[in-house]
Amino acid sequence: MNPRKLPAVPGAPARTGASIARAFASTIAGLAIAAGTAGIPGQAAAQVVKGDPKAAQGKVGMCIGCHGIPGYRASYPMVYSVPMIHGQSAKYLENALNAYRSGDRSHPTMKAIAGSLTDQDIADLAAYYGKPGEKK
Repeated sequence: MNPRKLPAVPGAPARTGASIARAFASTIAGLAIAAGTAGIPGQAAAQVVKGDPKAAQGKVGMCIGCHGIPGYRASYPMVYSVPMIHGQSAKYLENALNAYRSGDRSHPTMKAIAGSLTDQDIADLAAYYGKPGEKK
């Protein structure tokens, strides 16, 4: 057996000791970077995401079914008026979607929808529906 090549596992690609060592080192380095920035005040762990209203045009389909109908009343989980979101503050919309995603705000449908959104999706939707010319 070649000392640099590991025994083959049926159905798995052949891997050498060097390729496994590189993958392991890369994982350890990533964990070290993440651990090094976690909990340090004043140091951002995530990048600031800038919303693009044009990018949101392909994402608004899940919103307009309820929020795009004037006077719409939903009946799940109880009857309530669905708010119109166009023209709201972009920051408010972003905060609301993040709160639904995290569970801080509760509504089953909104939690499911917000849970499927990325940070970029939320920023794009907030920019699309937010007040025109509003600075974030």
